[in-house]
Amino acid sequence: MPGQRRIRIGIDTGGTFTDVVANDPDTGELVTTKTPSTPSNPADGFLAGIDKVLRLLGATGADIDAVSHGTTVATNQLLEGKVDRLGFITNTGYEAMLEIARQSVPDGYGNSYFWVKPDRIVPRDRVRGVEGRLDVDGDEVRPFDEDGARATARWFKAQGITTLGVCFLHAYANPAHEERMRAILAEEHPDAIVSLSSEVLREYREYERAMTTLVDAAVKPRLSAYVNNIKARLTSYDDRVIPFYVMKSNGGVLSADEVVHQPITTVLSGPAAGALGAALIAKVAGFDRVLTSDGGGTSTDVSVVIDGEPTLTTEGSVGAFPSKIPMIDVVTVGAGGGSIAWLSAEGTLKVGPQSAGADPGPLCYGKGGTEVTITDAHVVLGRIPPHLLGGEIPLDVDAARAGIEALAKQLGLTPEACATGVLEISAWNQANALRQVTVKRGLDVRDFTLTTFGGSGSLLLCRLMDVLGIPTVLVPPNPGNVSAFGLLTVDVKNDYVRTHVTLADRLDAAAVVGIFDDLTAQAAEALAKEGFDPAEHQFVRTADLRYFGQAFEVRVPVAAGELDPRAVADAFHAEHKALYGYDFSGDTSQQVEWVNLRVSGIGPIQRPEIRRHPLVDSFSFPDLPTRPVCFDAAVGYVATPLHQRSDLRPGTVVVGPAIIEEFGSTVPIHPGFGVRVDEYLNLIVTRVQEDER
Repeated sequence: MPGQRRIRIGIDTGGTFTDVVANDPDTGELVTTKTPSTPSNPADGFLAGIDKVLRLLGATGADIDAVSHGTTVATNQLLEGKVDRLGFITNTGYEAMLEIARQSVPDGYGNSYFWVKPDRIVPRDRVRGVEGRLDVDGDEVRPFDEDGARATARWFKAQGITTLGVCFLHAYANPAHEERMRAILAEEHPDAIVSLSSEVLREYREYERAMTTLVDAAVKPRLSAYVNNIKARLTSYDDRVIPFYVMKSNGGVLSADEVVHQPITTVLSGPAAGALGAALIAKVAGFDRVLTSDGGGTSTDVSVVIDGEPTLTTEGSVGAFPSKIPMIDVVTVGAGGGSIAWLSAEGTLKVGPQSAGADPGPLCYGKGGTEVTITDAHVVLGRIPPHLLGGEIPLDVDAARAGIEALAKQLGLTPEACATGVLEISAWNQANALRQVTVKRGLDVRDFTLTTFGGSGSLLLCRLMDVLGIPTVLVPPNPGNVSAFGLLTVDVKNDYVRTHVTLADRLDAAAVVGIFDDLTAQAAEALAKEGFDPAEHQFVRTADLRYFGQAFEVRVPVAAGELDPRAVADAFHAEHKALYGYDFSGDTSQQVEWVNLRVSGIGPIQRPEIRRHPLVDSFSFPDLPTRPVCFDAAVGYVATPLHQRSDLRPGTVVVGPAIIEEFGSTVPIHPGFGVRVDEYLNLIVTRVQEDER
């Protein structure tokens, strides 16, 4: 259609707000906005966000080129433990696999006398074994018992259990028995929703493979219904199928048609998008060692970015459930704007992880909330304005103050001391999460620049700088929408893995290349389904290696073309030393073992341009409005200048105390800190010398 635009929209659904970013790549126009989330039906908030951003652009549904979405549907289901009746099918004799699990006790042996093993994702009475056995190479040791498989299928049907996970030993080497089980289920129990371990996670370690498969099965019904609902409702914008992508935990997106077959890949959808968006913004601004801190209404998510790439892991978990899918290494702490302040049995002040969420929300929302939250503390201290979203959502300051005063009375504190105490605990909670991804992994937090974003992510940045000794903080433009922006920066990506355990000195290079070729063919087929021309396909090969006898592996790149085992081993030694501080590169008695082979297939997309702006030669501030703000309970409230971020030009310097406000977030600048606006409109926060104040 002549004159039709090609608008790409990114939508990230959070616990309190749904964030929206729209980009017109032909003009470079970038528009951001927010709308309240709708926890009872997240799709309502999703569609409301599209309506709002189209109005801001003066566009129609016919102008939408594609929509990318970061969703918390699977994450929230697992965190809340809302797993419906689920069944598990495994080998006869291994029915207790989930009960045995791994010999691990949270927080070490100090709590071992008091720790009670949590309920399994599938109770023992809903586990059934089927006779048949493959060996480690995938060769059949005992034939598959088809009669027993049919009896098992009929039993689950009679019990009304329609969601099933299937994990047979060594199915990663040969999926034949699992595939036959699925075929029998289709005949005997056609309503069953089935996940096979050989498709979800084709690598060894049966417990982790079983758990990952069961988590995939558990979230499949709800995520499929959610995604299909949005797909259907998107047709109301135009009489066509609008391309719809969902963010995956591995840092890529996948079409909605495909992601419903891989629901577990979305378990860290939103946090992954935020880390990627922040990584790109920081890299363009010239920072290559970055910590990201994404503060939302329910939690704060932190990650590490080195050389522009967030670190990946396959040792993650969601709530109580381990998941070995590739995911951006994100640590989450219950310290969001809605986190609740409460008193322990001993009478001490605690904050989180419980959250008031979006409904009823904090006291100041005026929607029936009854407990003090972090947001209430900020509004009472004047650190945020008496409204959100530029005035769209007024806040009840009196209700927040009454809640703070009641809590303060129980603690024997002044309201200001109580409110600053709530924020101090929240800051330390966030600092501990940042230490978990740095100090506990051999990284010096002081070597990094902190990038804060999300609606609440930048509210405590000055205190975090003091606690952690971080020299610089970067706050991107529109920080409340960085996760939604990140959705427009990521490529289509799928990961494939095959276990191939062998010592390096016995490595069959031809066999390894053959497996890489098979995995690459699978990746190419998936990219073709996504509409990418073969000339656009990109493939990344990696391998998991370890020293013989170690329990876990280190992932290293494997160059395309002819396999060079020596180069791969050298990369492994170097990465092992970087991670753990030592290696055995010069010790011939320590053998290197290959474990898993991996291929990532990537379909590149067009990213939004981050524009560079000229620096201003000079600047001056008009008479700025002020608001009483308390930065220190001992000092009390001080009249603090209020800056609108849209008025700040590249090169502008603001010295604290100051408040910088914009549509989706607020940045309090404490005394002793200053801000410089860089050429990309980022706020660069550092400490200032006495003579600069």
